[in-house]
Amino acid sequence: MQEILCRITACTLLLLLIPTTVWLSGWQWQPDASKVLLHYLFWMTETVTRPWGTMTNLLLSFWVLWCLNFRLKPAVLLFLIMNTTILTGQYANSYIKDQVQEARPYIVWLEHNHGLDNREFYHLTHKERSQYVDQLLASAQIQPFWLRQHWIFETGFAFPSGHTLFATSWILLMVGLLWPRRHYITIGIVGFWTIAVMISRLLLGMHWPGDLAMALLLSWLLVMIAIWLVHHFCGPVTLQVQDRKRVMQRKSRL
Repeated sequence: MQEILCRITACTLLLLLIPTTVWLSGWQWQPDASKVLLHYLFWMTETVTRPWGTMTNLLLSFWVLWCLNFRLKPAVLLFLIMNTTILTGQYANSYIKDQVQEARPYIVWLEHNHGLDNREFYHLTHKERSQYVDQLLASAQIQPFWLRQHWIFETGFAFPSGHTLFATSWILLMVGLLWPRRHYITIGIVGFWTIAVMISRLLLGMHWPGDLAMALLLSWLLVMIAIWLVHHFCGPVTLQVQDRKRVMQRKSRL
């Protein structure tokens, strides 16, 4: 158990290198990145944006259950623990956003370049904010249409990053649950997706490096609790002798 928790912490520290490096470099967001790169990152971020985030969550949940090959009762408990972890993170994210009320980078850019008043903007309703952003960008030609639509949809506060919290919670869960059973390919793919989501939030003008760092630390805390619950209520995640035979039989049928 201690080894698993240390592995989760090590993964968290590795992911923290992304916002830390960006912060130390002094990089400031500007809407001038490659449109091809932005479009790719946009689709990465869309896998977490409503409603696609729900589908991503279910896909990852059932894939973890398939990989672990738990019996029915511990599988149901595991499903509940994983999804409660994700939902708790999103509710905590919303609460912190409302308390801190930090403007997104693209909002600050609109304030400096298109006359948006930051304080008045966040006193508007969500619908009014979306309409205001739409009006300001109607004549701007440097942003692609899909990015403008994303900005119009995402007019809330920045700190912390809900997309990052979602993605990093999943990679940390998989490191804790699947690494002991050597599902390295799955962890590698989800890890690549997580990094792409984190970078997308920076380059799309949605978050500051500190937003990512806070989300990552929050996901670390939630996943540590989740893994402890899994260990005590669902059984060990390491592959037991009796489970190895079932896994080998299942693989032989594929």
